[in-house]
Amino acid sequence: MKTKKTSVKITKTPLEVAVEQTTDVIGCFCKGLKAVKKEHRSKIHAVDTRKLTGSLDVDTSTAINYPNDNRWDYAIEHNGVTYFLEFHPASTSNVSEIIGKKNWLKWWLKDKAQLIDALKPTNQSAFHWIATGSVKILPSSKQYKQLALAGLLPKENIKFPL
Repeated sequence: MKTKKTSVKITKTPLEVAVEQTTDVIGCFCKGLKAVKKEHRSKIHAVDTRKLTGSLDVDTSTAINYPNDNRWDYAIEHNGVTYFLEFHPASTSNVSEIIGKKNWLKWWLKDKAQLIDALKPTNQSAFHWIATGSVKILPSSKQYKQLALAGLLPKENIKFPL
């Protein structure tokens, strides 16, 4: 008696397809949160971790092409949508650096990674600053106001769905 072979179709996630077609980061897509450093993974939570389908270490992947730039850390795919996370100390002295990193990322997405850019959420912020320690920015400070305008107030962790 012959047995029928069944084939399992492996589908690629939207971020995986976009990374494969983005010259600066070809071959750098990772399943799940594997692109995220271990010390940062503990600050990423999800109601359903199976929906955290892929990640890209933007900083490391683009370092060779932009060695002197302030590069953003990660792209994280949750349920087919890509978010951008920056893990960094959160004090007033870091504010201009983080805003600069966000500006660099927005430039890179627009000019070099349009397919990744197209995966951002349309109804909420795509950019998130996760504090590596406690947040040391007073709500009454000018830096806090700058961050609020930039849509980049730091948080202790991130939980998906947002």
